[in-house]
Amino acid sequence: MNRTAPLAGVGVLAVAGLALAGCSGPSATTPAAGEDVTITYSNFISAGGNEKNLEAIVDAFEKENKGITVEVKTLPYADYFTALQTDLAGGTAADVFDIEFANYAAYQKSGVLAPLEGVDTSAYQASLADAYATDGTQYALPSSFSNVVLFYNADLFDAAGLDYPTSDWTWADEKAAAEKLTDTDAGVWGDYQPISYHEFYKAVAQAGGEFLKADGTLGFNSPEGIAAAKWLVEKSGTTMPTAEQGAGTPDFDSKLFADGKLAMWHSGIWMFGGLADADIAWDIAVEPGDTQHASALFSNAVGVSAGTKNKEAATKFAEFLTSSKTTVDTRLKAGWELPPIADEAALSAYLDITPPANRQAVFDSLDEVALAPSIGDGQAEMQDIVTEELTEAAAGRKTVEEALADAEKRIAPLLG
Repeated sequence: MNRTAPLAGVGVLAVAGLALAGCSGPSATTPAAGEDVTITYSNFISAGGNEKNLEAIVDAFEKENKGITVEVKTLPYADYFTALQTDLAGGTAADVFDIEFANYAAYQKSGVLAPLEGVDTSAYQASLADAYATDGTQYALPSSFSNVVLFYNADLFDAAGLDYPTSDWTWADEKAAAEKLTDTDAGVWGDYQPISYHEFYKAVAQAGGEFLKADGTLGFNSPEGIAAAKWLVEKSGTTMPTAEQGAGTPDFDSKLFADGKLAMWHSGIWMFGGLADADIAWDIAVEPGDTQHASALFSNAVGVSAGTKNKEAATKFAEFLTSSKTTVDTRLKAGWELPPIADEAALSAYLDITPPANRQAVFDSLDEVALAPSIGDGQAEMQDIVTEELTEAAAGRKTVEEALADAEKRIAPLLG
């Protein structure tokens, strides 16, 4: 399952320079009414094993929409955004192309995305559709999503005589359970949550604060941000392992959980497959919050080029690709990320797969989401700074207050 990553190679400034170039599309003239058209679709979502699944969706679309042909170009994720930048700059962008939430704002601001009028956004999970709308106008359609939930080991909870986590849990409930479940002599830990940027911005939202304010200024060096940072770093060495004990190393947390040595684990739904054969009883719940819930959401989407000469056909394909029954059935059967639709009945096949038994928590988590802050060219550096400073606090080399103040000073110049 592809997890949304920071935009590689295309920041706000780079994309802004593409605005005028992106307005010229690949077609020379607008087709006459009723004329057969060919549209192009550039993607990374099918690369690495789902090419045939995408082909089946395209075939079904062409069968239902006589006169529209779709030409598909598939690139590996590692190469995709560099190629897209080149195409946008050269005026050769596909009529429909993949984006991620992390780069949506930059593309929308640059003017390379066509506004999508007349689409039925009620077909999608509301929070997913809203993520790709600006000032009430839809500029892209969600194509898939994944999110983060709270995994828990039911065997360890049973042995301790504790109730399982529920959607009503708060940080205080999680902390109390984690303390009772931690048995360092037996090598069992009560909790695991990575000390990182991705967990921090979400925790700030859970505490009722803002990592990035509406006016574009930093908001995490605040009482809410301090509470969020303490929530993360104070687990280290108490209810979760320290970096010296292996925390943060590749696959350390997943192995710890699968081996029955971890009671609770903040991780993504992309881990379901790897745990299917684990010799433990496990389930999931909506992540606890402090003053509110806020679940991390990672999402892919498709946009229609502002320069397309076939906007109607391109929009039809974008809708079919993201919400049709063919797409839903194909994705669920193949285990190819999750379709973003709102119709729970259509997703019943997914909900019936166990473990986990409580797959409904995946969708319940969408009710209140925390979307990743985006600042453009300095995105990767900002993320590294936050992780570095929180790591210093977790190691006891700085106080939380010092770490956040230093992070703010280091990140502020990146905002431009």
